[in-house]
Amino acid sequence: MNKLIPQFGDLHLRGHHDPFTTLARSIVGQQVTAKVADVAWKKLLDISPKCTPAQIIKAGPEQLAACGLSKRKTEYILDLADHFKNKRVHTAQWDQMDDEAVIAELVRIRGIGRWTAEMFLIFNLLRPNVLPLDDPGLIQGISQNYFSGEPVSRSDAREVSANWEPYRTVATWYLWRSLDPVAVE
Repeated sequence: MNKLIPQFGDLHLRGHHDPFTTLARSIVGQQVTAKVADVAWKKLLDISPKCTPAQIIKAGPEQLAACGLSKRKTEYILDLADHFKNKRVHTAQWDQMDDEAVIAELVRIRGIGRWTAEMFLIFNLLRPNVLPLDDPGLIQGISQNYFSGEPVSRSDAREVSANWEPYRTVATWYLWRSLDPVAVE
């Protein structure tokens, strides 16, 4: 880590501050290229300029599908909007909840798995000690920077990351930058 940090100067992790928008954008971007996700996201913002739960619900499945979203993603976005509208997520309490409690709440929403929840902890809540072991970039970064490119197990990753606590998010971010210096927004 001592060799990585100086390479990136003034770069730092930037947070996304609206929980609903962050999660909706995560769903739109699942299993498609960044370009496809950007096109779909721009179309979604055309029908829902502020990307609020109420606007998404009002748009309905047909308009969401017209944005280029699959039937499944349309269902996921509507479920997310319903969770927020009916206050089945407790955004005001997330600051007081530990990481695992927030993850448990988020994975109850269709289309949000552990990886998406961990990315949310990192990029929205700016939690300092998240280690997303399901993230291929993290594993590849550990492999290249700590194991000379050899394959890395989750156990190996946990062992290496013990030295980064309580700032595993920061270390993860630098490992991502070691693979791609341009941060994804």
